[in-house]
Amino acid sequence: MKEKTYQAINQRIESGEALVLTAEEMFDYVDKHGEDHAYETVDVVTTGTFGAMCSSGAFLNFGHSDPPIRMGRVWLNDVLAYAGIAAVDVYIGATEVSETQGLTYGGAHVIEDLLRGKPIHLRATGPGTDCYPSRGVDTYVTLSDLNQAYMFNPRNAYQNYSVAINSSNETIHTYMGTLLPRFSNATYSSAGQLSPLLNDPYYETIGVGTRIFLGGGVGYVAWEGTQHNPSVDRNEHGIPTANAGTIAVIGDLKSMDAKYVRAASIQNYGTSLYVGIGVPIPIVSRDLVRRTAIRDRDIIAPVLDYSIGQRSRPTLAKVSYEELRSGQITLDNGKMVATAPLSSYQRAREIAEELKQWIAAGDFQITSPVHPLPDNKGVRPLTIRKEGAAIV
Repeated sequence: MKEKTYQAINQRIESGEALVLTAEEMFDYVDKHGEDHAYETVDVVTTGTFGAMCSSGAFLNFGHSDPPIRMGRVWLNDVLAYAGIAAVDVYIGATEVSETQGLTYGGAHVIEDLLRGKPIHLRATGPGTDCYPSRGVDTYVTLSDLNQAYMFNPRNAYQNYSVAINSSNETIHTYMGTLLPRFSNATYSSAGQLSPLLNDPYYETIGVGTRIFLGGGVGYVAWEGTQHNPSVDRNEHGIPTANAGTIAVIGDLKSMDAKYVRAASIQNYGTSLYVGIGVPIPIVSRDLVRRTAIRDRDIIAPVLDYSIGQRSRPTLAKVSYEELRSGQITLDNGKMVATAPLSSYQRAREIAEELKQWIAAGDFQITSPVHPLPDNKGVRPLTIRKEGAAIV
């Protein structure tokens, strides 16, 4: 049997001998050949997801003007960027919206426009100091003008996510899209059987330092994502049955492709960034054979009423992604509801396939995590306290 270590798999990748399958191909392969044969022969399974990931953005460095300025307030195409880092470094967040265009244009659009080579209007003001005497800059920059431009996304690639529905008598507009009244539609956002963290539900191979496909380029898992919550209930396949793990990711924006980094304007909500992520899963244990062979029918998500406050939303049903992708689900009360995805399964499939080709060609090797993701962490809500209240 082949040695099942990261080093051995990378040697086979380098020599062109590695067997690489997408997650879709893996479950058919296991059905045909069995788990034992799959463990002996498959080296890497590739995954993919492409959906709105609001907790995204980019660090940018403009270089120093003459005379130099310590940027205190910075706008990019009238979108406010955070400048409290250093003189000419900023962070542009995907959901920050334009001060002139409102909810239809935001930081996500600035990032996509940079990737497309468009000039971005940079306007900055500063306090004026002895070492940074300038008080203002007004110019245009492109991605190639920037010294550094790297994407850093604090929370991406959610491991499962709730299905959104609306029981009220009014249409509501949410980050899960427009929800029609009286249970008239339901929306969901996950690549299901292709999704990275659902194929390695216990984070055996995904951790800090894992090399990934990010936005069409190479990126890395930087840390656990914000709201990382792996302590939720799991089904018999080890799959979390609600919003669970997340990853923070980083990568060079200049190496990315606008095909896999797309801005979105969500009606009456604001902006978000669609990000393409693909994670390779090296088959270094027998458990990973079974876990990467999951299908949409094995993944269950809760249906939550988004017309009710977040902390008290009732679960109206638990449905599989096979049911969601059929276009219709049935609630526990017997009502049938039409479904629609907010993420692109087709694009997720393309990502898994492209990553597979990178690995098969020897252009992308896998990395062993240098630090694991927590597997027992929970998420606490914000506690609102009055001034002077005792904190216990």
